[in-house]
Amino acid sequence: MKRKIQLIKFYIGRIYKNLLRFFRWTVFSVITGAVVGAFSTAFVLAFDWCIDMRNAHRWLLYFLPVAGCIIVALYGVFKYKNDRGTNLVLSTIHSQDEIPFKMAPLIFISTLLTHLCGGSSGREGAALQLGGSLGNTLGRFFKFDEKDKHVVVMCGMSAAFAVMFGTPIAAVIFSMEVVSVGLMYYAALVPCVFAATVAIQISKFAGVHGHVYEIIDAPDMQLLPVVEIVVLALLCALISVLFCMLLHGLGDFYRDKFKNPYIRIVFSSCLIIAINVLVGNDDYMGTGLPVVARAIEGEAVPYAFLLKMILTALTLEAGFKGGEIVPSFFIGATFGATFGALLHLSPSLCAAVGMLAVFCGVTNCPVTSILLAFELFGRGSMLYLLIGISVSYLMSGYYGLYHDQTIVYSKYKTEYINRKTKER
Repeated sequence: MKRKIQLIKFYIGRIYKNLLRFFRWTVFSVITGAVVGAFSTAFVLAFDWCIDMRNAHRWLLYFLPVAGCIIVALYGVFKYKNDRGTNLVLSTIHSQDEIPFKMAPLIFISTLLTHLCGGSSGREGAALQLGGSLGNTLGRFFKFDEKDKHVVVMCGMSAAFAVMFGTPIAAVIFSMEVVSVGLMYYAALVPCVFAATVAIQISKFAGVHGHVYEIIDAPDMQLLPVVEIVVLALLCALISVLFCMLLHGLGDFYRDKFKNPYIRIVFSSCLIIAINVLVGNDDYMGTGLPVVARAIEGEAVPYAFLLKMILTALTLEAGFKGGEIVPSFFIGATFGATFGALLHLSPSLCAAVGMLAVFCGVTNCPVTSILLAFELFGRGSMLYLLIGISVSYLMSGYYGLYHDQTIVYSKYKTEYINRKTKER
């Protein structure tokens, strides 16, 4: 009888601790989702205003060198010259660094300046840094211990990603998957779910909605289209590797040849202006999401993916701010649409496959890619998208956008390797 009473007390104590833990994380993740969701929503609204201003006044492109110098000066004033961007967020989760609160306003202002004046980058890099910085600050305020702070940072990342893309399911998994490939931090699942859910509701209330696309003329599952999709995924894996190499290689070249950050950013600005003037349209300024939408409708310029790779590298590696994920969507979608037109296979389907395959290749996040496929395109062509994602993940090797991303388990064997992603 005494033994049974002790067991009952033990299980009651365990249930109480779990309920207390659940309540604690629920309260905190709701607060994080509200704070990060509000900041991220404000960022999106301000970002859209900048895009509208730039579209209405194309001459703002010629002020890109001025915007670049302001960005360099801001980071110098705040004594944050060695900006590691999203890599710092990943490093924080690995317990190597702290994300200072000053990163939030810096990345907010710098990204808006970049896009106002026609820089070619995404906005999600800013969102991840914004979310990670705010989450880390809240964790310090609530006096979380070192391990719980890592969950807090992932909470902020999920909330920000959810607002940027309107894909809360993929947002939850991305923050858990991107840090260590082959190993997910499941302890962050509940906090990330609640934070992303609250954040997406705040953004919807403010009128911010994500993008949903429709794949046109997707063929039924047959051998020939499957083989063609496999070939497309192989090429997308190669493009993702080249994109990573271009980004890291140009960054090293700039730092070696242009020690002065002002000279570096002005030089790159002049190249960006010259290319955009020669092209004669706005397609390669900013995120390029309208071009992604046209590619999924089946329309793409054959060389668009290559120009976007070059302009994104010139923008980000010079010192402008933004992100690499939406440019990877642009690169994959335009290449895929071109591939589909050449092979007389639905350009719309190939654009969707290319978009997700390149994203998976540069981020090494196959589960997130699958969930993005579902949230962005529905389930109609999921098997084709799944094939493209899986082949690209395998064949892109150990390259990646983020220096501090860790490949924990091999892509090719059931083997523990614990290594950083390749740069070149």
